[in-house]
Amino acid sequence: MPDLKENIDLTKLPYHIAIIMDGNGRWAKDKGHDRLYGHYQGVESVRNILEGCAELNIPYLTLYAFSTENWDRPKDEVDGLMELLVDTIRKEVATLNKNNIKLHVIGDMSTLPPVAKKELEEALVETSHNTKFNLILALSYSSRWELLNAIKNIARDVKNGNLDPDEIEQETIQKYLATSNFPDPDLLIRTSGEYRISNFLLYQLAYAELYFTATRWPDFGKECLFEAILDFQRRRRRFGKTDEQITLPQQKQVLHS
Repeated sequence: MPDLKENIDLTKLPYHIAIIMDGNGRWAKDKGHDRLYGHYQGVESVRNILEGCAELNIPYLTLYAFSTENWDRPKDEVDGLMELLVDTIRKEVATLNKNNIKLHVIGDMSTLPPVAKKELEEALVETSHNTKFNLILALSYSSRWELLNAIKNIARDVKNGNLDPDEIEQETIQKYLATSNFPDPDLLIRTSGEYRISNFLLYQLAYAELYFTATRWPDFGKECLFEAILDFQRRRRRFGKTDEQITLPQQKQVLHS
């Protein structure tokens, strides 16, 4: 198999990759195991993708780890996922610090079990000084929850006289989102063959390139990541403009160089 990494143009990398990690349960069931087995195997894929992003110096990675809707799954699976979350964070903080990775969380942390919330809060503090790479976990998160909170907070500030409605712009809205400190994703990856974004970063994905793969998350390794990035680099990002508008500035630059 060719080394896909060698074909990647390091001058055209996505600055921020977001991933919907799907297919753990189905992967496990196909192998005769319970769904939790797939989630445990999925942790290794997280490590591999973190390593791949670090190798390419991609500074932001957001992982959709647990949605608000996931609370409706069978209790045994939810309890197991929370135990896995706590166990993983305890084991990985030292590795995050060793690799200069700063951990962030977006989502309603108040809904997490106390032990999971405590471990997360400690991990956020312990990695807060890191500067090379940003790992953002979306936990108990949904975009509609995020947008509802943003609207409530904007309305509250207007009511209290801290915000003029006539001065509300797109940048204003972005400041009220859970992702206000991060750039919007350039590339969204979803594994396991589903073609939807499942209430994930609805506002932030406005101009992201979407990449869907049938590969299930436990099988999604670095080579799969590199393949997604190569696909991203073959696309022409117009942001609402025409091909001529994108090409013309490049032509002018060549003529004047």
